[in-house]
Amino acid sequence: MSKEPFLTETNSYYSIGKWTKENPELVAGITTNRGGISEGPFQSFNMGLHVGDKEASVTHNRKLLASALDMPLDSFVAAEQTHGKNISIVIPEDRGKGAETYHNSIKDSDGFVTGERNLLLTMCYADCVPLYFLDRMTGTIGLAHAGWKGTVLEIGPKMVGAFIGKGSSLSSIEVVIGPSICKDCYIVDDYVIDKVKKTLEDENNLPYNLKEEGQYHLDLKKLNHQLLVQSGLHSDQIHTSSFCSSCHDEFFSYRRDGEETGRMMSFIGWKEK
Repeated sequence: MSKEPFLTETNSYYSIGKWTKENPELVAGITTNRGGISEGPFQSFNMGLHVGDKEASVTHNRKLLASALDMPLDSFVAAEQTHGKNISIVIPEDRGKGAETYHNSIKDSDGFVTGERNLLLTMCYADCVPLYFLDRMTGTIGLAHAGWKGTVLEIGPKMVGAFIGKGSSLSSIEVVIGPSICKDCYIVDDYVIDKVKKTLEDENNLPYNLKEEGQYHLDLKKLNHQLLVQSGLHSDQIHTSSFCSSCHDEFFSYRRDGEETGRMMSFIGWKEK
């Protein structure tokens, strides 16, 4: 697969290379579906504890990732993702929540923000959009899960608002829109498009086009970019991956593979000094 300016390939994940090169104590990226021990439809590097895979296999895969990142598994923080707009401010006491068992994940949350070290913020995906946030001045980091529901609920702008609430300025926030389903692969109906229309201020640059009556191709990455610009960011503060989780078989894809499939894990965290 071709390289991108903001993504660097390793054995089993892509890192946000520009960020991590400029900040050696930062880890940030997304896993692929390769390099683990899960079997069947979850083959092989499944990171989702909630999809029907063996818990022991997922835990083993997460330990492999922890080793590759040089971040202990008990520093991972995971969420019970609900395709919503709720954002949790992650504190040291949250360390390890959802790392090895799903039931103790942080409840009902699709966004994490923290200014703490030795916490690895994580979310799981199989076509939805990972949003990574970094404040270059304060070091505050964030991660969000944006399917179409979370996107039209404006979780991206709400993440920006959470950063402002923690003392960030708009000019110091940088965002990466990670690998996720592309416009050609993502077809939605009138119900979804009606929700999309209500979020957009610019009606001349729509992130969707008509496929046939009642069916549309929707560019979720572009929609998230537009909403982040509406929140006050400049386009040059937002960097978008061209990788499609459905087109490229190194990623899990709900649309391509069906309901029974694994999950990639996005992650961002500061190591201890």
